Amino acid sequence: MSGFSTARLKMVDGQVRTNDVTDRRILDAMLTVPREAFVPATRQALAYLDLDLDVSEGAAKRFLIKPQLTGKLLQAAEIGENDNVLVVGCATGYVAALAAKLARQVTATECDSTLAAKAKDAFTSLGIANVTCKAAACTEGDPSAAPYDVIILNGAAEVTPEAVLRQLKEGGRLVGVSAASRPPRAMIVTRTHGEFGHRTLFDAAAPVLPGLERAAAFVF
Repeated sequence: MSGFSTARLKMVDGQVRTNDVTDRRILDAMLTVPREAFVPATRQALAYLDLDLDVSEGAAKRFLIKPQLTGKLLQAAEIGENDNVLVVGCATGYVAALAAKLARQVTATECDSTLAAKAKDAFTSLGIANVTCKAAACTEGDPSAAPYDVIILNGAAEVTPEAVLRQLKEGGRLVGVSAASRPPRAMIVTRTHGEFGHRTLFDAAAPVLPGLERAAAFVF
């Protein structure tokens, strides 16, 4: 077993299972998808640590969120094998690759076009064919493939991403971290009869996605 394979097993057993992720399909996906393939070569040694991993290449900081939070959000999303999924702010594509193991089709968006290209390269090299990756602002989603059964925010939001929410299918659900108040919490938003219901899942912290920051207050 290679060093990365061993690290992957330790990540799942030590960080993911121990945080109440019990869905076998998610555990299998996290054991199968090589997280190091989504990390710059200079930082691959950090790929399986319990941290939000900086994968930035440009000015804006972009992250793969912690493995345990990734697993818990995927579990809360209850992705079905026929679902159409949107991953917002996918960075280099790790969460989208995991979702692709669970869903029929995944659309991933990333505001940094360089990282979006890296995500596409990673999907191709791993033979993941049911993901489409596009460069787009986190506030936009991707209306062309909407509506979605599941939307995953690969990070936190301090404001409600209204345009993204409107791309949810009736009966669909969005999962992510709400940093609109303190402490930040993982949330699930469901769409029923055109109305949106919000439910807190658990306390969680993640880097805020670009464009979903709270506007700075005016100061005299």
